[in-house]
Amino acid sequence: MPNRLAQATSPYLLQHADNPVDWWPWVPEAFEEARRRDVPVLLSVGYSACHWCHVMAHESFEDDGTAAYLNEHFVSVKVDREERPDVDAVYMEAVQAATGQGGWPMTVFLTPGAEPFYFGTYFPPDPRHGMPSFRQVLEGVHHAWTDRRGEVDEVAGKIVRDLAGRTLAHGGQGVPGEAELAQALLALTREYDPAHGGFGGAPKFPPSMVLEFLLRHYARTGAEGALQMAADTCEAMARGGIYDQLGGGFARYSVDREWVIPHFEKMLYDNALLCRVYAHLWRVTGSDLARRVALETADFMVRELRTPEGGFASALDADSALPDGSGRHAEGAYYVWTPGVLREVLGEDDAEFAMRYFGVTEEGTFEHGSSVLQLPRDAGVADAGRVASVRGRLLAAREERPRPGRDDKIVAAWNGLAIAALAEVGGYFDRPDLVERATEAADLLVRLHMDDGARLTRTSKDGHAGANAGVLEDYADVAEGFLALASVSGEGAWLEFAGFLLDIVLDRFTGSEGQLYDTAHDAERLIRRPQDPTDNAAPAGWTAAAGALLSYAAHTGSQAHRAEAERALGVVKALGPRAPRFMGWGLAVAEALLDGPREVAVVGTPGDAGMRKLHRAALLGTAPGAVVAAGGPDSDEFPLLADRPLVGGRPAAYVCRHFVCAAPVTEVDALREELAPRG
Repeated sequence: MPNRLAQATSPYLLQHADNPVDWWPWVPEAFEEARRRDVPVLLSVGYSACHWCHVMAHESFEDDGTAAYLNEHFVSVKVDREERPDVDAVYMEAVQAATGQGGWPMTVFLTPGAEPFYFGTYFPPDPRHGMPSFRQVLEGVHHAWTDRRGEVDEVAGKIVRDLAGRTLAHGGQGVPGEAELAQALLALTREYDPAHGGFGGAPKFPPSMVLEFLLRHYARTGAEGALQMAADTCEAMARGGIYDQLGGGFARYSVDREWVIPHFEKMLYDNALLCRVYAHLWRVTGSDLARRVALETADFMVRELRTPEGGFASALDADSALPDGSGRHAEGAYYVWTPGVLREVLGEDDAEFAMRYFGVTEEGTFEHGSSVLQLPRDAGVADAGRVASVRGRLLAAREERPRPGRDDKIVAAWNGLAIAALAEVGGYFDRPDLVERATEAADLLVRLHMDDGARLTRTSKDGHAGANAGVLEDYADVAEGFLALASVSGEGAWLEFAGFLLDIVLDRFTGSEGQLYDTAHDAERLIRRPQDPTDNAAPAGWTAAAGALLSYAAHTGSQAHRAEAERALGVVKALGPRAPRFMGWGLAVAEALLDGPREVAVVGTPGDAGMRKLHRAALLGTAPGAVVAAGGPDSDEFPLLADRPLVGGRPAAYVCRHFVCAAPVTEVDALREELAPRG
């Protein structure tokens, strides 16, 4: 019989709807039930594409004996971290503070007042590797609750007091300047892996936002070292197994430092961010590889993540059914190859060619003699036609395999990132279809996720809005997407929608000292108001808001929005030089601030060839954070177009920076010169 999760909109919660565990969603009634029964709450947090979440579910939550014990002695609450990032953030902070590490599945035991007192992540069904079994943990917590309640209450109270004292206030620091950005670059060079690209050792995550900072820093200063780190990292990732060499798109991370073996789940936010990075790398260098990867990643998102409603799904699972018909699932089963399978699909000669070209070995680079496809540097020059033929046949054969599961929920923030990427890639490479897909996703967010007061709902599924309020990253990333779409499409309505969202940021997410909070002033009160300025898998709401506020101010001249962006960047001045790997987007925004950012108005008759060329040249300018408005000379679509006439009847571009405007230009080369770095 289904439990209370059967009505959820989260695919992750729905995966647990038939568990024998009597799950509750995160609702006040769950904690009232725990209070009534005088039992602790088991909080289990995960997400749909999480491999070890599925393992623990199969081992423990589908086990009748474990479920019976849980149902008797606990109230069990299941949370999708992607639906409730606020709940996840608060308790993950407690887990990391107590244990020194975190991750998912996250397992936390709470009092009926939602105060945490015991923590963990994955627990096995039997004791192993020094870990207690999940049943032992449950029994220990139950006995502590019944026999040592005073001790439990004391621990819970101390944890809550410690968390409550962690509020950040960085508004008085001032804005980051040349010194802080130079220190951040130096710190990154120390952590850079010159042999394989990227930063640090294994596991190695795509450093998307750090790469944006490096590209912007090079564009502004000409620092060759910054460009080299970005270009070499992008090439290493694109050649590695972390990139899907057949279908495009990036896996979540590499388990090794060489980018060979991925953790196979594919997340929308990674692909949106990396799609944009490779497009920006092409914009700087003209790299054919960067162009190919940007376009393939955009096409992957549209082909594999787009939903019938026009938005983009959250993720593809790492696991899928083995193609042997056994029904067993394995990580990477959809993506890996053996020499024998290559021979079956391609024949002997082409299989030998494919093994060399894609780095497939007899012993395998992954598990059980299988290999992940990559592009080794020593494979030599290959015939392009033969490569295309082999790739096409392998892709067709892979399409016959059982596909990984897809988490179909629409997350507002991640769709905002996808809108920005698709709009820009469409604008750069003359792909109006990609701009259309970006526009359709933006339309969906306005129709389904925004109410009449422009308040955002975080998620939707199958055309139905979820129950959870948007958090800061939703407002900031959706605004970022709308601003990018406005620049590419020339439709000022997207600038207006971005303004509605950013006004809510100013009104409901901002503290008195310039700090930002992840939840609104009137959001559900948790044991601590979550607040994290660090960029991790995606830009922090804090730094994303700073970037969107700065761009909006450049478009509109709003001093209120610029002042708030500058106050928010105080955290970058404080943390950027010390922890640049976790402040990448904040540092990229700081580069835009130092450069102006520049304001570009392109006026001309819509559809005019000269107008189109100037508009594209403006979009391809590398000045960090430059904003572009394009439209007719009498258009009221954008504030930047006001009082901007044609020049001698010809389309013209006007470039302004730091309250100073250059003379209008009518030639593409002259516009490129205006947008060149000035220092």
